[in-house]
Amino acid sequence: MTTAIRPAASDSWPVRWVLIVFAAVLATILFLLPLAAIVAEALRRGWEPALAAIVEEDSLSAMRLTLLVAAIAVPVNTIGGIAAAWAIAKCDFVGKRLLTTLIELPFSVSPVISGLVYVLLFGAQGYLGPWLQSHDIQIIFALPGLVLATIFVTFPFVARTLIPLMQEQGRDEEEAAVTLGATGWQTFRRVTLPNIKWALLAGILLCNARAMGEFGAVSVVSGHIRGQTNTMPLHIEILYNEYMFVGAFAVAALLALLGLLTLAIKTLLETLTDRRMGAHA
Repeated sequence: MTTAIRPAASDSWPVRWVLIVFAAVLATILFLLPLAAIVAEALRRGWEPALAAIVEEDSLSAMRLTLLVAAIAVPVNTIGGIAAAWAIAKCDFVGKRLLTTLIELPFSVSPVISGLVYVLLFGAQGYLGPWLQSHDIQIIFALPGLVLATIFVTFPFVARTLIPLMQEQGRDEEEAAVTLGATGWQTFRRVTLPNIKWALLAGILLCNARAMGEFGAVSVVSGHIRGQTNTMPLHIEILYNEYMFVGAFAVAALLALLGLLTLAIKTLLETLTDRRMGAHA
């Protein structure tokens, strides 16, 4: 006697509704309520104090620095992520698993540890510190240190977004293009890139969101110099520690809004990617 396996979709409607309600309640408690609390605290005294805190000079400086760090780190990680994903998905070579492991290393190492490593290497008492000082080069407590720390913690996002998609697509189209005489650059630009463009944009958005919101690694290498090395997350911490709650929550609400916008665009891009994959299949 053969026992048929019941598909998950055949579960009774009470079970499905219980699961849906549980997921909705959990999402509300963990995500929506904290976001609502941030906005409520920012607007506790009205719009004017919140806007004044956002346009205050130190806040604007933190925003500019955050955008500058992201503007440098994201393109670097985009190029590196594309190269790593191409190598892993399209090529066979010794050390492929090691490369995959290295890409995921920032996910398993605390950002604070990565920041301490840069201090150990480039700090005044670090291995390269005396040489850097003798050549009047400052990395720690300056923009280069912020960029290096951000690049490290955000590197996996583009690569890990592209690798599964490129592996699923296979190598047939690229091999056909090479057989027809296309160069490596022509193959990438005319064959690979059109197939991964939406996933690539989603990975870039994730990388950018993490770059703007990174705290741990940046906190270690920044020195917390107000108006010079404070990014938005660090500026929020300083405002909160100084009991300037309206300013802290106003800047936090702005940062959260940027994150929500990024999530919405990412969801749209993933939908476009799924539709393209369905049409391709």
